[in-house]
Amino acid sequence: MNRIRTQTITEIVKQLCIDSNLYIGRDVVEKINEFRQKEESPTARNILDIIMENHKMAAQEEMPLCQDTGVAIVFIELGQEVAIVDGNFEDAINEGVRQGYKAGYLRKSMVDDPVLERTNTGDNTPAIIYTDIVPGDKLKITLAPKGGGAENMSEVKMMKAVDGIEGVKEFVIDRVRRSGGNPCPPVIVGLGLGGSFEQSALLAKKALLRPLDQKNPIEKWAKVEDELLEAINHLGIGPMGLGGRTTALAVHILAKPCHMASMPVAINMQCHAHRHKTAIIP
Repeated sequence: MNRIRTQTITEIVKQLCIDSNLYIGRDVVEKINEFRQKEESPTARNILDIIMENHKMAAQEEMPLCQDTGVAIVFIELGQEVAIVDGNFEDAINEGVRQGYKAGYLRKSMVDDPVLERTNTGDNTPAIIYTDIVPGDKLKITLAPKGGGAENMSEVKMMKAVDGIEGVKEFVIDRVRRSGGNPCPPVIVGLGLGGSFEQSALLAKKALLRPLDQKNPIEKWAKVEDELLEAINHLGIGPMGLGGRTTALAVHILAKPCHMASMPVAINMQCHAHRHKTAIIP
């Protein structure tokens, strides 16, 4: 049994909060450069250059990639041979978020009441935590700050089986069209298919975590991803909604079985900053 102290978890979450908001992933940089090379619009190319310069300056100056440093979304893979000791697991994660957002001078965006009072909690807690129990004796923590602009453009739809894959494609393309420049394109589109109402949304968000340089391991879904990406980039929305062929960098699909009477479909939009960092505690 691997015993992991809550203090260790707090320290790692604190650093993940800072690193994910300051340093862009290599796969994102490479994908933006790839689209920059084939972009035809001078305005779009200029915007992509500005985005890349922003990424460099954020790392050099140790400042956030974006002023909206997001809700702290935390994905946990907890090995079934791990014992969390010396405190409460979720309290340790929230303490890490509290410390990280303070130490990193990151904007606190959480409000305690979603409708009536909307008072800022002052420390960006509570984090939104998803825990999967997996084989092994390790703890994997992925922190993905999620800004409001892209999140607000996300959507769940309970479709009918008769709608089929063409109906799904129409829904996705229409969602991106209606989103325009609001989610700060070029976007990454997470698409969750199946499960239930709530699981489809979680699948869509988890789909975003796949590296941009990795194809879907399931060939039939890889084909759909390519078709959707091409269609989306023909909408002409372009970087920051100012025109061009680079509206999306990728479409990622996760699918699960579902009830025969249902076809849940969820779209989780992600902005060009595409922030997430992972740590594994051995």
